Amino acid sequence: MMTDPIADMLTRIRNAARAGKPQVVMPSSKLKEQVARVLVSEGFIEAYKTVPARVGKELHIELKFVQGREPVIKGVQRVSTPGRRVYRGADELPRSHGGLGVMVVSTSQGLLPDREARRRRLGGEIICEVW
Repeated sequence: MMTDPIADMLTRIRNAARAGKPQVVMPSSKLKEQVARVLVSEGFIEAYKTVPARVGKELHIELKFVQGREPVIKGVQRVSTPGRRVYRGADELPRSHGGLGVMVVSTSQGLLPDREARRRRLGGEIICEVW
């Protein structure tokens, strides 16, 4: 039984990027799709799609690499966990690696990158950090 599917997703992405794999496959959910959408919009992954599986759906994520097979994603970290939720207001949202990374924030208007949440003056739960 998996207690934290988002942490599992981030671990799969981290491991695939370090191993130089072009694609990673995992069980799909609405929250995972929204995290993938934010990562595409911020330029950390190439694309994502959902594919029907034997049971439910699968999420296929295509990783992004720069010259020499160097992954764009240097690190991924889960911030808010099921045992320790982390909430911040719009003024208190931290910057990831001096603005070079992105914090994925769950707001009342859906999952947003930290820059967009600050611009819209929205706080919420900090899901993860990607740099």
